[in-house]
Amino acid sequence: MSASSFLKALKAEGLTVVEVGDWRDHNRNHKGAWGPVHGVMIHHTVTRGSARTVDICRKGYAGLPGPLCHGVITKDGRVHLVGYGRANHAGLGDDDVLRAVIAEKGLPRDNEANTDGNRHFYGFECENLGDGDDPWPAAQLEAIERAAAAVCRHHGWNERSVIGHLEWQPGKVDPRGFTMTSMRERIRDRLK
Repeated sequence: MSASSFLKALKAEGLTVVEVGDWRDHNRNHKGAWGPVHGVMIHHTVTRGSARTVDICRKGYAGLPGPLCHGVITKDGRVHLVGYGRANHAGLGDDDVLRAVIAEKGLPRDNEANTDGNRHFYGFECENLGDGDDPWPAAQLEAIERAAAAVCRHHGWNERSVIGHLEWQPGKVDPRGFTMTSMRERIRDRLK
């Protein structure tokens, strides 16, 4: 999907989209291929404040340059596009999980980190402290659902193509505060 198609798909799903800087050309493609892309990964940011969160996800930080995702979903339900192409969001994860995503089957437990996820997944970072107490407003959860559904709809994927970082890489806990099972159910219902 081109950057323009990505933007069009998100807007067609009813999302409010904010284009940040040169997002269409902001990527880490010089570090390796992006694609074939097989799914959507959901994260939480461990940050507070929408402007700060978007800035961090766009620029990255020492040791992990940006973009850190393709879209940042803030608490108000807006999707801020910060990059397109390879992004530093997934890291190394489990090849068995990737095969399950491709086959759109139930996920095995992630128990190794041997496959480059930055190559294979769209990434959405969601503004949340990730402490289990920071709330997930209804507008934000709906935006996560709509953004993931938009990408799935474009590619002809079902809800099993959407995973959380915690299902990909051992030791990760994000997103924390809702379950990926419940989010996949929402995405499934939206795709019907």
